[in-house]
Amino acid sequence: YHFKTYEYNQSHKPVREQDKVVGHAVRAMYLYSGMADIATEYGDDTLRVALDRLWDDLMTKSLYVTGGLGPSAHNEGFTSDYDLPNETAYAETCASVGLVFWASRMLGMGPNARYADMMERALYNGSISGLSLDGSLFFYENPLESRGGHHRWKWHRCPCCPPNIGRMVASIGSYFYGLADDALAVHLYGDSSARFEIAGRQVTLVQTSNYPWDGAVAIEVGPEAPVAFTLHLRVPVWCRKAALRVNGKLVDLEAATVDGYAAIRREWRQGDKVELDLEMSMARLFANPQVRQDIGRVALARGPLIYCVEETDNGGGLHRIALPREARLEAHKEPNLLGGVVTLSAIGSRAETESWGADLYRREPPATEATKLKAVPYFAWDNREPGEMLVWLREG
Repeated sequence: YHFKTYEYNQSHKPVREQDKVVGHAVRAMYLYSGMADIATEYGDDTLRVALDRLWDDLMTKSLYVTGGLGPSAHNEGFTSDYDLPNETAYAETCASVGLVFWASRMLGMGPNARYADMMERALYNGSISGLSLDGSLFFYENPLESRGGHHRWKWHRCPCCPPNIGRMVASIGSYFYGLADDALAVHLYGDSSARFEIAGRQVTLVQTSNYPWDGAVAIEVGPEAPVAFTLHLRVPVWCRKAALRVNGKLVDLEAATVDGYAAIRREWRQGDKVELDLEMSMARLFANPQVRQDIGRVALARGPLIYCVEETDNGGGLHRIALPREARLEAHKEPNLLGGVVTLSAIGSRAETESWGADLYRREPPATEATKLKAVPYFAWDNREPGEMLVWLREG
């Protein structure tokens, strides 16, 4: 009975009657993960309906663009609909890790990109941002804006996040694939090899890819003997153009795709090769107008990655920068930056302070000057010189 409300630990209603994400964000993710496990194990449709209600509520009213959740430090959790402050965002690392867990459990009921896409978003952005690139420092909170005072800890008085990231990374293979009696789903992409038993046969799957920097994915299927099963391949919602080939033959993606997964049913033989080409397009993202903190602002994305601007690349006063809607975005491979990343750039504008004078208010708007913007993946921020950071840019 913490904070004098049962909503804090989601005990305010029977779980099958709940329709809104409330209370402590990490507790909520763990509860919903357990509900999903039971719904899958026992085929409990009443739990499935409740879970879908809760999922929709989180996705449409209470989730940060980074896959972070829980805006308030007071209850380490949820407040009200569309309350998503950026600079004071709590967005605990454990909460994003918990969202990965929950989404993975929902996929136990069958391949559906609505869960896998968000698992990927939380995995590549709001969770691993909690760990420095050298693995020695940790974020407890993951704000989307900083004036230069937010940095990772060597340790924390509540040290839940370091081992939580550790167990997520250590179990990453369990999130890549989903297995049924005669079906195999590929939820995530990246260099990997795995071995499964399908329809009584041992089957090896080898992925070759530079994902998420590149959308080309090659999958070699290696059954010990010919075996028939369905291979489900996720086509992410952020991908505007995709192509799929099996042994060089083009597959009709539109006809083959159900719930965001392309299904290939065939007798697989040793050496069969699947090629999936996902266009890694850049995108401007806009928030629901009811999110008061983000109105008139734009976030940048490429593939599954959310981007931010840092003072070390763009100078101070990031709040004075604007990105015109017509500005052209460009992607650049930078193998020597932040362990090897793809950065984004564009020509924006910056409000000048030099010509303003001492007045606090004036009738005339400030003069602006053109400036080149450089954005880096959000997960990699605060790994260089300390300084400001911003996800949501003003739109010029």
